[in-house]
Amino acid sequence: MNFRVRLVHADGQQRVVVVQAFEGERCLGSALGEASSAEEAEDRAIDRLVHRLRISKAPSPPPVKAQAPSTPPRTARAIEGTAEGTAEREVEPRESPSDPEDWSADLMQLDRLLRDLGWGREEERVYLQRLFGQPNRSRLTRYADLMALQRALAALPPGSEPGSAPLPLLRSDLLGQCDALLVRLGWTTDRARQALEQHFAVNSRQRLSDQQLLAFNLLLEGELLEPSPPGEAPSFA
Repeated sequence: MNFRVRLVHADGQQRVVVVQAFEGERCLGSALGEASSAEEAEDRAIDRLVHRLRISKAPSPPPVKAQAPSTPPRTARAIEGTAEGTAEREVEPRESPSDPEDWSADLMQLDRLLRDLGWGREEERVYLQRLFGQPNRSRLTRYADLMALQRALAALPPGSEPGSAPLPLLRSDLLGQCDALLVRLGWTTDRARQALEQHFAVNSRQRLSDQQLLAFNLLLEGELLEPSPPGEAPSFA
């Protein structure tokens, strides 16, 4: 088993890394780690991931036959409005209603950030390819991705190498990690909303900023290590 580590956030004294475990080409799982240094964050993420993998390999207790409930509970996936055909389906906006139609000012800011780094079009293409899997900014269709790119470039020191500079964790990646964590926890929609309301005063992940969504994922990571007893609200202390 080998680990792949990526720095996904650096802000002041906070560093967040994501660690993936691989066996050959098969990904066994991933975990986030947060600390004041990248090295310590990496150690925490690896510890979490190893602990989780050990739990997943532990023998499962024999199944207990139970009477099926008359009304199945809503799972955490319903928070994204994926439970089609149900009366309780909630459809959340994929983009903020405040997203501008004209991106010209933001693209000009992107050019300024690139100049500050000393990057030309070739360096930009290299970084875009690593981050989005395509080298052309004209193919960016989500305003959130453009904002993530700006924040990532603003955090880089001048002279950074585009082939090795840290990459941000995109919102789509954050939502995907959140989905996986909620499924692992087995949370219902109501419990996920309860945690959002308790800690962020919102009832939908789409109302979280990228930074808040990252924080929510870190809280869920901690809940996997120290789960609350059944029926109790998550403490996230």
